[in-house]
Amino acid sequence: MQRPATGHDPVLLQEVLDAFQPAKGNVFVDCTLGRAGHAREITSRLGPTGLLIGLDVDPNNLTFAKSQLEGAPCEVRLFHANFAELSDVLREVEREHVDGMLADLGISTNQLFDERYGLSFAQDMPLDMRMDPRLDKTAAHFVNSMREEDLANVLYELAQERYSRRIARKIADARRISPINSTERLAELVRSAIPRVRAKPSSKRSGNPRERIDPATKTFMALRMAVNREIPNLAALLEQAPQHLNPAGRLAVISFHSTEDRLVKQ
Repeated sequence: MQRPATGHDPVLLQEVLDAFQPAKGNVFVDCTLGRAGHAREITSRLGPTGLLIGLDVDPNNLTFAKSQLEGAPCEVRLFHANFAELSDVLREVEREHVDGMLADLGISTNQLFDERYGLSFAQDMPLDMRMDPRLDKTAAHFVNSMREEDLANVLYELAQERYSRRIARKIADARRISPINSTERLAELVRSAIPRVRAKPSSKRSGNPRERIDPATKTFMALRMAVNREIPNLAALLEQAPQHLNPAGRLAVISFHSTEDRLVKQ
C-alpha cells in the first residue's frame, strides 16, 4: 500500500472540526502536532487574528509541520515540547486560556517505518522507540536492564499482555547470552514465548481477528509507552488542560487503546 504523502492521514478529521467549530479569532492548541493534518484544517478557519499553538516531542515532525503550515492565515507558534509541559508553553506565549485543545495519541505512519525510531517489528531496526531524542533511556535499555518481574508488570499494566510473565522470562534468559538490541530479535523472542495457537503469522488471512495480530504487538506497544512515559504525560495534560480552557472551550483526546481510554474517561 502506498503511504500518504504526509506520512499520516489525520484521524477523525471531520469529527474534530465538528466538535471544535473553529472560528476567526480563536486560539487553539494542537498538543500532538504530528504531520499537521489536523492543524492545517484548523488554521484555515482561524483568520488573521487567530492563533494556533503546536506542540510535538519529535523534532522531525516539527520540521515537517512547519513546512505544511507556511502561509497559514493565522499566527502559528510551534514548540518542541511534551503536552505535559502545556502550562509552561502557554505561559511563554502569554495565553492563559484557549478555545480548544486537541491530543491525538496515535503515532504517525512515518515514525513507524523510520528506523531512527525503532518502533516496527515488521522490519529489523535498532531497538530505540524514543519519540523525543532528549530522552535518555531506549527500549533496549528497558529490556536489557529491567528486573524480570518489573518488565512483566510493564507488559501487563500498559498493554494487558496476558503472557507477560512468559515473555519477560524469555527476554531475561536471552539477554544473559547477549544484549537484545534489535526489533527483529525482540519480536522473535516474544513470538517464541507465546503459545502457538496465538502465534500465527500476522500476514495470514483469516476470519479470526486474533490470528491477524502479530504476537509482538502488545509488547512493542507497552515498551513504547514506557520509554516515552505516555501515561504519566497524559495524566499531566488532563490535570492541566481544564484550567486553561475558556468557559466554552473544549479538550478533545483521540485514544487508541484501553489504557489511555480509561485515563481519559476518569
